[in-house]
Amino acid sequence: MKQLFLLAFIVLTAFGCQNSKSAATTEASSSGGETQLTGQSGVKDDVSNPNIVQVAVQSKDHTTLVAAVKAAGLVDALSNAGPFTVFAPTNAAFDKLPAGTVEGLLKPEKKDALTDILGYHTYVGVLKTSYLSDGQKFEQVNGGYVTIGKKDGKVTVNGSEIVASIPTSNGIIHVINDVLLPPSK
Repeated sequence: MKQLFLLAFIVLTAFGCQNSKSAATTEASSSGGETQLTGQSGVKDDVSNPNIVQVAVQSKDHTTLVAAVKAAGLVDALSNAGPFTVFAPTNAAFDKLPAGTVEGLLKPEKKDALTDILGYHTYVGVLKTSYLSDGQKFEQVNGGYVTIGKKDGKVTVNGSEIVASIPTSNGIIHVINDVLLPPSK
């Protein structure tokens, strides 16, 4: 009886491992005979509300931010369930940085610095402007804190005005006109 149980256990374990292996290598898309594996960002869903990345990709004002998210390898992370709040600088915000800064940050050897900056723009949770009050501080993904300002109906993050808020399926995007630079560590 013990041998039969052991044999059944081995067969089921082997079958289960084989299924897990197959599921892990399921092709998400195929082009030119090449198999490409994708994460959460590769899920195709034309029915649900778009997530943070999908909304940003559709914005002509956030192409630099999208390029940065891709260069930092954060597309899948920001496509996950979240919820997240992203303070999203516009292209014009990136243009305010010293010449060559963006290009330098997009280089592979600067991935850690880029990830730190993008993490400073991301909060785990949803921060609707109606919930925010003057002087609140929130810890961002990179461990730094941003400070909320609220005066005369205007809401700011580290002094940069939130000019638009866009709800998404996995959080909210607050459009800002400045790049938030994390404090030196």
